[in-house]
Amino acid sequence: MQHTAPVINQARRGGTLRLAFLSAVVALVATFAASAAPIPLFNVYRAEDGFTNAGISMAVVTTAVGTIAALLVLGRLSSHLGRRRTAIASLGLLLLGCLLLLNVHDIGTLLAGRLMMGVGAGLASSSLTSYIVDAAPTRPAWLAAVASSQGPMLGLTLGAIASGALVQFGPWPRHLIYLVCSGLLVLSAALIVISPETAQPTPGAWRSLLPQVRVPARVRHLLPVAAAVFLATWATGAFYQAFVPALVDDQLHTHSPLILGLVLAAYMAPSVLGAPLGGRFTSAVAQRVGMVIFLTGWIGIITAIAVGALALFIAATVVAGAGQGIAISAATRGLLHGSTLADRAAIFSVIYVLCYSGAAFPSLISGELSNTFALPQIVLGYGVLALLATLLTVLAARNPRLGTARNIEDGELVEAIDER
Repeated sequence: MQHTAPVINQARRGGTLRLAFLSAVVALVATFAASAAPIPLFNVYRAEDGFTNAGISMAVVTTAVGTIAALLVLGRLSSHLGRRRTAIASLGLLLLGCLLLLNVHDIGTLLAGRLMMGVGAGLASSSLTSYIVDAAPTRPAWLAAVASSQGPMLGLTLGAIASGALVQFGPWPRHLIYLVCSGLLVLSAALIVISPETAQPTPGAWRSLLPQVRVPARVRHLLPVAAAVFLATWATGAFYQAFVPALVDDQLHTHSPLILGLVLAAYMAPSVLGAPLGGRFTSAVAQRVGMVIFLTGWIGIITAIAVGALALFIAATVVAGAGQGIAISAATRGLLHGSTLADRAAIFSVIYVLCYSGAAFPSLISGELSNTFALPQIVLGYGVLALLATLLTVLAARNPRLGTARNIEDGELVEAIDER
């Protein structure tokens, strides 16, 4: 009987951590489902409220800027206040954003709602992804990286499809999706409330608000290629949000909000499916393979737009999405190598600053250029970005350096390899 109590306690701890893991994954998916909810409505806003492509692009930029600001200022807060408190706060901000978007009839309201959701998504990106990695099972080894990097893609997929379907077939097309997302965010917050904390609160919360970007020295050599992967793939995701509504309407000749949601999902969903495939390779090999597939998809996208072929456009989108899933999860896995509990919020803040920079700056430039150039010409610019990022990845991708790192909190020995 003396040996029974530790076994029972360990089993209980494992059970509560599984609850924390599942709750954090659900909340992360809900966060990005809410972020995707307005996208199938963009053409409705264009038709009924006179929004321009530049205005829609600015909404994407506003979301990304809010997220970047939150990551820089609030990104390390969960290491001091705890994962649960910051996660619940982020879900509250997203809920306020949804409520603002219930009454969109001018560009200012859209920008305000998207800014609020961007700040919420930024806080969620650091706190929830850290919560996922803290609570993830140790096997399979790739689960934490895939769940944290692909949860946003799954959320964007589900949000886009659900929004497209509700806008096209449901009552209150401009409102229902935001009400559904509000309910999902409240449910996610309730799950977080009943889940255990994984990060012991520590002093220094106010000091953590000073903007700081920090990556552990042992993985710093991986950052240039990881940055190229994140920038190019998230720039493409922002392109789908900002310009694909107009492309689907004007170039590919379909006005269906559901088709628009499915097109966006065709880019996001294969990312979730492709990510576990990358776990079969070293992080460097997976990044190279993923980016080559991603570039192949972009070649198909450009060709489809040139000839006006919707089927080819969707097929090429699926290929690009699968490639980005492999590349993003592999880059994330490399940067997380040997990380301690205290490192993770800072590492994820850096990852998402890079991701949302990729979403913000190309969208800002493209939005301005859309007043001068046609959309097919803007598409070529995104294709060039994909080409440059792929070349850098193929030539310079590396694995974590040979060595070991002690994870003090978990008592695990993490081994690295250095195959090139």
